[in-house]
Amino acid sequence: MSFPIVRHRRLRRTAAMRSMVRETVLNIEDLIQPVFISYGSGVKNEITSMPGVFQFSLDTLKPEIDEIVSLRIPAVLLFGIPESKDGIGSSGFADNGIVQEATRLIKSWYPDLMVIADTCLCEFTDHGHCGMVHTFERDGHTCGDVMNDESLELLARTAVSQAKAGADIIAPSNMMDGFVQAIRSALDDEGFEHIPIMSYSVKYASAFYGPFRDAADSAPQFGDRKTYQMDPANVREALREAESDVLEGADMLMVKPALAYLDIVRLLRDQFDLPLVTYNVSGEYSMVKAAAMQGWINEKAIVMEMLTGMKRAGSDMIITYFAKDAAGWIKDR
Repeated sequence: MSFPIVRHRRLRRTAAMRSMVRETVLNIEDLIQPVFISYGSGVKNEITSMPGVFQFSLDTLKPEIDEIVSLRIPAVLLFGIPESKDGIGSSGFADNGIVQEATRLIKSWYPDLMVIADTCLCEFTDHGHCGMVHTFERDGHTCGDVMNDESLELLARTAVSQAKAGADIIAPSNMMDGFVQAIRSALDDEGFEHIPIMSYSVKYASAFYGPFRDAADSAPQFGDRKTYQMDPANVREALREAESDVLEGADMLMVKPALAYLDIVRLLRDQFDLPLVTYNVSGEYSMVKAAAMQGWINEKAIVMEMLTGMKRAGSDMIITYFAKDAAGWIKDR
C-alpha cells in the first residue's frame, strides 16, 4: 500500500505523538565530561579556543566536580597538565602525578563518580608525542621517530599508577600497536584485573583536535602524529584496529573524532558487541560555540541534534565538552 492509505505524517502530528514513537533518546547517563587538571594553585584558566572550558588546579577543582555530580553526569575523563615534562613523560606515571592526585581527591569526595584516566604520554613529554621518540637532525630540522615497542612499557606503567590512585576505567589514547595487550597484562599482574580498558581503538589524525592542544598543552614540538594515528580517508583500517583491541582484551571501543566519522561508528556498532564510545572533540565543540556566539545558530538545538546523531549511529557513551549543558537541557526536557 502507498499514499493515500499510508500517511507517514500521522505519527508526527503532535509533540506527544513524536515522543511516543521516538527511536533514539539521549540520556544523562550517556554523557562523560572531560576535565583538565593543572599543576599549581588558584588556577581556573578558561581555554581561549574553548569558551566555557577551564583548566583547574587541585584547590579549585571541587566546585566543578560538585556541579558535574549535581547534574547526575556519571563519569569524568581526566587530562593532566604537569609542572615539568621530559623525554619519557615520567610525570605521567609518577605516583604523585597530577592525574593521580586528582583521582584520589575526586574519589574521596564522590566515591560513586566514575573516574576515567586518559592514558597517554603526549601531555607529559617535552616533545609532545604519545610515546618515546628517537630524535635526529635532517637538513637543519629536528625530526623524530616514535618508538612503538619501547613506549608500551611506559604506557603500562602509567595505567598501573592510575589504577593504584583509584581510577575506575583506563582509557589509553596513544595508538601504539599492542597497547591494549601491554596495559591489560600490566593491570592483571598488579591485581587490577577488575579495571576495564576503554580503548581509543579508532583514533584518526584529525584537524579537529586543534583546541585540545591548547587545553592540554600537548602540541607536538616537531612533526605530526600521522605515523601512529589513522588516515582520515580509511574505513577498512578501522575494523582492523578495533579487532586487534578486542583480541587484546579491550572492554570498550572508541571512535575519535565523532561528527565526521559517524559512518565508522555505525560500522563498529554492526561488527562488534562491546560498548561503543564516541568522542565529541574540541574542534567540534569550538565550531558550535563560535557560531552560537555570533548568533548564527541555536546552540541548544544544534548540540542536542548532534549528540542524538552520535547515539543514533550506535554510540553507547559520548565524551563531550557539552556534557554539563546537555545534562541540564535533558533535565528540563
